[in-house]
Amino acid sequence: MINDAILLLNKELAELRKFVAVLDSERQALLNNDTDSLLTLSEAKTQAAGQLMEMGNARRKALLASSGDSMETWLTRHAPGSLTVWSEIRKLAAQAQNLNNTNGELINSRMRHNQQALSALQSAAKSAAGLYGPDGQANISSTGRHLGSG
Repeated sequence: MINDAILLLNKELAELRKFVAVLDSERQALLNNDTDSLLTLSEAKTQAAGQLMEMGNARRKALLASSGDSMETWLTRHAPGSLTVWSEIRKLAAQAQNLNNTNGELINSRMRHNQQALSALQSAAKSAAGLYGPDGQANISSTGRHLGSG
């Protein structure tokens, strides 16, 4: 069981490294406005997140269900050499959370920018709609003084 625990932790660490790499690639794509790669990265991120969730659940079920201990306590008792792996998993998980938050902020910023641009275009289109009359002639209303009038 101890060897299985170590194997599970190492697999989880490897998967978490992949996940952080995907999040970093997503951040770079957002910063570089590379919308073409975002769909592929989003699918990879969803798949990796699901895989990590399954791995975490399997780890908890296999290691902690019988003892009720925390991961650190269990590892200290049964596999102290794996505490460094667990520490790295926790650091990478925090890094993944920070990257995901940053990416969410970048996405929200882009969405606000796009919404503002769309509103400006819609406003311009409404204004332009009144420039021509039904006869196709310019229908520019003037307010204020005419040139040359005193």
